[in-house]
Amino acid sequence: MDSTAHHRQLEKLYHSANIQQFIEGSQLTVQHQTAEITLPVQPQYNHGANAMHGALYFKLLDDAAYFAVASIVQDVFIVTSSFQLNLVRPVTGGTIKAVGKVRTIGKNLFVAESTLFNEQGKEVAFGTGQFMKTNQPLSSLDGYAEVN
Repeated sequence: MDSTAHHRQLEKLYHSANIQQFIEGSQLTVQHQTAEITLPVQPQYNHGANAMHGALYFKLLDDAAYFAVASIVQDVFIVTSSFQLNLVRPVTGGTIKAVGKVRTIGKNLFVAESTLFNEQGKEVAFGTGQFMKTNQPLSSLDGYAEVN
């Protein structure tokens, strides 16, 4: 499969995940060693102080870094083995964007970083994660179908 087709299949996989039913309007774009996710912030994402809950910061940053790595792993499923999250400022509305980039490529272990920006382009959080290959073929996943 060529890289562009692989990237489109990863986008399809992201949107087919069950967790996505709780996150309205997110959009993923995958390119070689990078991924971007945009999300319009909804009131139901807020904690008691009316700012976006940290769980969404984590999900967006982890997913952006994950799909940046997945963009270059075409044979097997990868998993997050660790992720360090740093919150910088609260998000209370608008559309946010997570940008992930690959930092280190190993045989079975990869490192990627991601940054979350608010609508004004200000950094609101950042993170670094490690991602590992599994033995599970991508072709075995329901949301990922090879295109010939």
